[in-house]
Amino acid sequence: MTNAGHLTETDAAELKEIRAACAHLDATARHVRDFAAMMRDLRGNDLSAWIDRVLADDLPALHSLVNGMKRDLDAVTAGLSTPWSSGQVEGHGTRAKLLKRMGFGRADFDLLRRRILLRT
Repeated sequence: MTNAGHLTETDAAELKEIRAACAHLDATARHVRDFAAMMRDLRGNDLSAWIDRVLADDLPALHSLVNGMKRDLDAVTAGLSTPWSSGQVEGHGTRAKLLKRMGFGRADFDLLRRRILLRT
């Protein structure tokens, strides 16, 4: 999803035609762009209004997304409001899983611990 301002004139015209041909696609693209702007600009306080706008349209896939968000609305709002990311922690977890898989089930915890702590 490229920012509409960064599209070439040809691509922008094609996108305009496609969105004009299908109201559901136009609404979906609008909601996705609004959500991307909330993420980029850290505007988690706009989430409730965004959810209301999504639920007002007949878009079952986005309704499913919204229902999932509603289950832990505080966490989603915090994630959209703060600049902190858990990406580095997730990366370390992924690396540990990779090292474990590389042992083909033969590496016990002591070897895995050494490989993680003594990495180069």
